[in-house]
Amino acid sequence: MTRITRRLALKLLGAAVAVGHLPARAWAYFIAALPTRTVEIEDFTFDAATGLVRQGGAANPYVLTVDGLVDRPASLDYAALGALPQVSQTVDFHCVEGWSVADLAWSGVRPATIAALVGPKPEARYVIFHALGRTRSRPEGLDHYVECLPLADLLHPAMDCLLALNLGGAPLPLAHGAPLRLLSPYDLAYKSIKFVTRLEFAAKPVDGWWTRANDVYDRIAPVPPDRLRQKDPRTR
Repeated sequence: MTRITRRLALKLLGAAVAVGHLPARAWAYFIAALPTRTVEIEDFTFDAATGLVRQGGAANPYVLTVDGLVDRPASLDYAALGALPQVSQTVDFHCVEGWSVADLAWSGVRPATIAALVGPKPEARYVIFHALGRTRSRPEGLDHYVECLPLADLLHPAMDCLLALNLGGAPLPLAHGAPLRLLSPYDLAYKSIKFVTRLEFAAKPVDGWWTRANDVYDRIAPVPPDRLRQKDPRTR
């Protein structure tokens, strides 16, 4: 009997979605039940109903900090993020392990909306994303997940970058990055950082956690063209 591994389940799910959308109930089951690998120590939870992060016996409101090279630093709680203009999109997800899932339905806030709110300084060229929680290992002393993307990519409309609050029509599950997850659909998924708690606008790039922990992976991580159903906007 063939064992249904996580990778096989994802391939089967991706194939099912590619030929026709799954019924909503089945789709919700896969989102809720499919195991997801994370490098974080799983000692925190998030409640979308209250906007509270619980960790170490304490409960505190989730806050997204936006700072660095900006004119108007901001702190946005979960309700404030939900009150910003929301967009919905259906895009593919490409894991670094070689599997992809087609037509995942996300909704949330465009990075351009956040940028307009804080006003990046002229020298800001990158955004460094910081995650909630501590990681199990500390490459180069880094104790939390970090990623870095060019500001130009984040603001490019055709790149479909999104700060996602919802997946499949429901609040983002913790396993998939709640309270907030970056989506960069034309990059391999290690760039789509989960549990985002800070956006730091910067003049120079930094290596992300995954690149520091796995030096075979570059800071720049476009999805190979043969895995894309649409051409990468950066190469058009």
